[in-house]
Amino acid sequence: MANQWFETVAIAQQRAKKRLPSSSYGAIVAGAEAGITMRDNTSAFDELGFRPVTAGQPAERQMDTTIMGQPSSMPVMISPTGAQAIHPDGEVGVARAAANRGIPMGLSSFASMPIEDVIEVNGQTFFQIYWAGDKDSMVARMERAKAAGAVGMILTLDWSFSHGRDWGSPQIPQSFTIKELLPQVPAVIRKPRFMWSWIKSGSIPKLGVPNFVTDGSKPPVFFEAYGAWMMTPPPTWEDVAWLRSQWDGEFMVKGVVRADEARRAVDAGVTAISVSNHGGNNVDSAPASVRVLPEIAAAVGDDIQVVMDGGIRRGSDVVKALCLGADAVLIGRAYLWGLAANGTAGVENVLDVIRGGIDATMRGIGVGSIHDLTADHVIVPDGFSPPRIR
Repeated sequence: MANQWFETVAIAQQRAKKRLPSSSYGAIVAGAEAGITMRDNTSAFDELGFRPVTAGQPAERQMDTTIMGQPSSMPVMISPTGAQAIHPDGEVGVARAAANRGIPMGLSSFASMPIEDVIEVNGQTFFQIYWAGDKDSMVARMERAKAAGAVGMILTLDWSFSHGRDWGSPQIPQSFTIKELLPQVPAVIRKPRFMWSWIKSGSIPKLGVPNFVTDGSKPPVFFEAYGAWMMTPPPTWEDVAWLRSQWDGEFMVKGVVRADEARRAVDAGVTAISVSNHGGNNVDSAPASVRVLPEIAAAVGDDIQVVMDGGIRRGSDVVKALCLGADAVLIGRAYLWGLAANGTAGVENVLDVIRGGIDATMRGIGVGSIHDLTADHVIVPDGFSPPRIR
C-alpha cells in the first residue's frame, strides 16, 4: 500500500477531494454566498509576518496548556462539526485521534455518532449545542451530555445558514430511499476507495443526528434537526445567561466577533468565547476571525479564555493567533480533510503537522513557550483589523 502520510493540510485537502464524492466534499468546503469570508479566514493569516532570529534559539519549545479546564498538549482543540460520515471512523475516529495526541474534542449536536460512543474514547469531550427547540429540550440534551461525561458545553450562535452558494450547494440525501440515493450513484461509483471503505466497515453512512434526541426515539435526519433550529427564535443575551445557568461547569459561547458582545458574554457568565464566523458560513463579507481577535482579546482581558476559530491550516497560523491574543484555537476543515483522506490516522497526521509547525515557528522566532508569545512577535500591517466596536 502506498504511503498515506501527508506533510501539509493542503495535501490532505487534495486527497479528500480525490477520495470523496463531490457532494460530500462540497459539504466540507461549504461557505456562504460568494465565499468572501471563507477565503478571508485563510488569506488574512498570509498578511501577518514574523521576524526570525538567527542565534540563541531555544533548544526546547513548550506548548502544553489548559483549554477550558482541560490539559492539552498544544493550544489546539477539535472544533465541533456536523455529520462526519465522510469516513467510517467518523466522530469516534476523530475523538480517538484527539485523545492519542492529547487535545480536547468538541462534539456537534449534528454529529453522526452518539455522544456516549465519543466520550468512551475521549474523556475530554465538550458538547456543542444550538439554540434549537424549546428550553426543556435544550436542557434535556445538556443533561444527556452531562450524564455521558461531557466536560463542558459550547453554545454555537454564529450560524445563519445562507441557502445560496455561487459554486452550488451539495446535494445531501435525507434518507436511504431509492428516490434520495439514485442521484448520488454516479458520483459515488466514481470514488471506489470511498465505497470500499464503507464496504469493509460493514455499515453505511449514517444520516441521522442522534444527539438531538434524549428519549430513545429515532434520531432526526440532518435537515429535520436543522428545521428545529430554523423555527426557533434566536436567543437574547438574557437567554444565553439562562442557558449558562443550567450548566455547572465550563461554558463557551461560539461566534463572538465584536468587543461589545464579548463583554455581554462575560456578563452572561460564560467561561470562554470563540471568536468565529462559523468558517465563513455566517454572514458573508464579515471579517476573518483573526482580524477581530485583537479587539475581542482587549475587551475581555483575563476575565475569560479566548479561543479563535477560522482559517487555521498550519502551525504558524496558531502562533499568529496566540500572538494576537488567543489562548488557543479550534480547527475544523483541517481535521475533516485528514479524516476523509485517511480516517483516524489522517486526523492524527493533521495534528502532527500543526504541532510540528508550531514548534518550528517558535524556534524560528526565538520563543521557548507559547505563554511568552505577544503582539511584538508578529508583524501586523496597517489596516489589518476593522475599526473596533466598543
